[in-house]
Amino acid sequence: MESQKTPLIFEIFTECKTTKARTGRMILAHHHVDTPVFMPVGTQGTLKGLLPQQLEQLDCQIILGNTYHLGNRPGTDILRKAGGLHKFMNWKRALLTDSGGFQMVSLLQLAEITEEGVKFKSPYNESECMLTPEHSIQIQNTIGADIIMQLDDVVKSTITGPRVEEAMHRTTRWFDRCLSAHERPNEQSIFPIVQGGLDPKLRSESACQLIQRDVNGYAVGGLSGGESKDDFWRMVHLSTDILPKNKPRYLMGVGFAVDLVVCCALGIDMYDCVFPTRTARFGCALTRTGQLNLRKAQYSRDLKPIDELCECSTCKTYTRAYLHQIVTIETVSCHLLTVHNIAFQMRLMRDIRESIKEQKFPKFIQDYMLTVYPNKDYPTWIVKALEAVNVTLL
Repeated sequence: MESQKTPLIFEIFTECKTTKARTGRMILAHHHVDTPVFMPVGTQGTLKGLLPQQLEQLDCQIILGNTYHLGNRPGTDILRKAGGLHKFMNWKRALLTDSGGFQMVSLLQLAEITEEGVKFKSPYNESECMLTPEHSIQIQNTIGADIIMQLDDVVKSTITGPRVEEAMHRTTRWFDRCLSAHERPNEQSIFPIVQGGLDPKLRSESACQLIQRDVNGYAVGGLSGGESKDDFWRMVHLSTDILPKNKPRYLMGVGFAVDLVVCCALGIDMYDCVFPTRTARFGCALTRTGQLNLRKAQYSRDLKPIDELCECSTCKTYTRAYLHQIVTIETVSCHLLTVHNIAFQMRLMRDIRESIKEQKFPKFIQDYMLTVYPNKDYPTWIVKALEAVNVTLL
């Protein structure tokens, strides 16, 4: 027996015989998580438009919180008093927090990066704060998420040159500092993040450096930031070839349905993205054949549900015409579309898991892509990515 309690046990149930896909389960301190999994993003400790209880009803096992924003508001004092974010937001299942590093890209005009850390101007007021690897972990120890992320040196995926290599090596150095600062290793697993931009050599080197550390899982970062899809899939494929098979692999910031299907085939177990919840606020509903923009006049007399096959409460209760009247005007519309969009993502992941379990995943991929692209005008990157794992589209 191990002398210390491990905060993450990962068991693989089924491996696809054709692709690199697999199904498994992570046992975490607060809840188990079936993989492959999509994690909805609740930036401020709330999923915009949904209650924690509704997330449970949608069979959501894990959600994401944002360290940078939670550290600013409500702040660590109140989170410490409340006994962590789980209790503060009354969420009984698993939580993952990012490190705050992504804000280096999204708030770059507010940030300055040195070896010590990232100096931010607060977007809330003009005050300056320094986010170091140690401080990031300290905030995440207070938040108390089951899985926490290292602070990494993030560069925009389209940047090339020496800055990418510098960021890759710095990410490894910062990870070691995060490990040293981590005060709750028995309750929280810390994941390092593979960086290296779109350079195969740097990506490989980053993954090779990080697998020498004793950790419970790995993340692949610095992608889905505007790079070509051809570069995107190659970096994912290369990373999962190097990362150990017996640990979960988390691809950060990916949430479009076709990307999820392809990346599961490339061996990824975990995903997160603001897309399903954000697009709901703009009046868009997700379906197998793409997005429905319910603001369009064509839906004003359409008495069908968003999706006749969907079991969610929105589809069972409301028509497209009703939703058309209220989207982007009434706050309840954000709520109704978010319910549907999260249900859509959860069902997609469940279908992927089922098909892997039954050794029918290649067939699932073929059928899925044919639904999305009925004229078989498949994007070249999808064709190439799937060929790399022995799947030919119909």
